[in-house]
Amino acid sequence: MEQLKVYFVREITSENLIKIYRALNISLPGKVAVKLHSGEAGNQNYVKPEFVKPLIDELRGTVVECNTAYPGERDTTKKHEALMKAHGWSNYFDVDIMDSEGPDMQLAIPAGHQIKTDYVGTHMSSYDSMLVLSHFKGHPMGGYGGALKQLSIGCASSFGKAYIHGAGEPDKMWNTEQDRFLEAMADAAWAVAEYFKDKIAYINVMCNLSVDCDCCAVAEDPCMKDIGIVAGLDPVAVDQACIDLIYQSDDPGKKHFMERVESRNGIHTIEAAAALGLGNRTYQLIQL
Repeated sequence: MEQLKVYFVREITSENLIKIYRALNISLPGKVAVKLHSGEAGNQNYVKPEFVKPLIDELRGTVVECNTAYPGERDTTKKHEALMKAHGWSNYFDVDIMDSEGPDMQLAIPAGHQIKTDYVGTHMSSYDSMLVLSHFKGHPMGGYGGALKQLSIGCASSFGKAYIHGAGEPDKMWNTEQDRFLEAMADAAWAVAEYFKDKIAYINVMCNLSVDCDCCAVAEDPCMKDIGIVAGLDPVAVDQACIDLIYQSDDPGKKHFMERVESRNGIHTIEAAAALGLGNRTYQLIQL
């Protein structure tokens, strides 16, 4: 059986972002949703619109986001749209807050570890395909954030985020057992990937490697040098490859980064997603 291909390029440029996407040899059809992180107000590490503009223009994509379940500048559509403008997204792209209107779209997860339904923004039904364009970094709760988190928490509505965090009990979103939360994330990631089937691709940009997420208004500065761009058609393999690249790095900052991942048992999200059949942790890394 041919090994799954994951592509890697060291130099992080807009040109290489297009190059690695083209290496995937996929043509995302119809109306393309580009799911990325708009960046919380005050955050300095999120991937900037100027960097991704050439690729999104090539795809004629719409930048999509969903509102948060925690207080901040992205917890209502009005505030989120204002932030999208302030951060430059609306200057360059069509922007869609997918859960700006109800009711939520419900995606079934028959074999889910913790949840059997994923609640996503109802506007997801407007799109034929999706590019999951993630900033790979650490995360205060998930340990790390990459393709799987972008698929799950990222695509979930405000209610859906609380539902995942609480492993089906939204009122317990901040105090559910950690592995249950991670497994619920894997469940929700499966639901969105299954919805788009073979019309979805994943790119992780390994820059500004902070232990904190782009959802943090006050985020720690990066603790490692940039590593590169990773892309593939399997979100499990893409996230696993990024973790492996961190482990293989000789950057002294990796100890701090991996302490964040390991202390939150972040790899368990990858394990749980693989167990659901969402993807494969074994891959062939092809450097461009």
